[in-house]
Amino acid sequence: MKYFTIGFLFVLLLQACTEPATKGPLPILGNKEIVGKDTIFHSIPDFSFIDQDSQVVNNETFKDKAYVVDFFFISCPTICPKTAKQMLRIHDKFKNDDRLVLLAHSIDPKRDTVGALKRYARNLGVDSKDWHFITGDKDEIYDIANYYFSVAMEDKELPGGFDHSGRLLLIDKNRHVRSFCDGTDPQDVDRFMEDIQTLLDEM
Repeated sequence: MKYFTIGFLFVLLLQACTEPATKGPLPILGNKEIVGKDTIFHSIPDFSFIDQDSQVVNNETFKDKAYVVDFFFISCPTICPKTAKQMLRIHDKFKNDDRLVLLAHSIDPKRDTVGALKRYARNLGVDSKDWHFITGDKDEIYDIANYYFSVAMEDKELPGGFDHSGRLLLIDKNRHVRSFCDGTDPQDVDRFMEDIQTLLDEM
């Protein structure tokens, strides 16, 4: 799985660096395959998890919507507080636009129970109407992180016991990855929010 993530991430980064700096439509990131006259783009597979309000969150939850993804855990002592602050900025900027939803995956489902996630969301002052904090089967969460070009795994040698990236990703209504940023870098998040608006303008 680790090589899957690294390989796709290399392609994603290469595309992002070589795309012209225009305000046209955002590129579709990731590998693509030509089948006959059709182009098959990288997409997010089916998933089903549970959020802070015990609601099932799956692909249908985001039908006709764009969404922003991250991976975190509540007890994270390093990057998660920084990415949470930037996710909150995104939430506050777009909270009145029901075409955008935020999706935060806990990579520590053993401790980040539904109740713990609900308290965490309450402390941030947000609810599941536009920001889902989800938990579920650990292996399924770690596996889907690969499709989001993200790292999510246990590593007892790291602070908090987990290895994860601080990457935020923008997914369109067709399950395609359209943009990403370093969720610990406010300036990169500024650029990312411009990309979000560009995508919403396409919808």
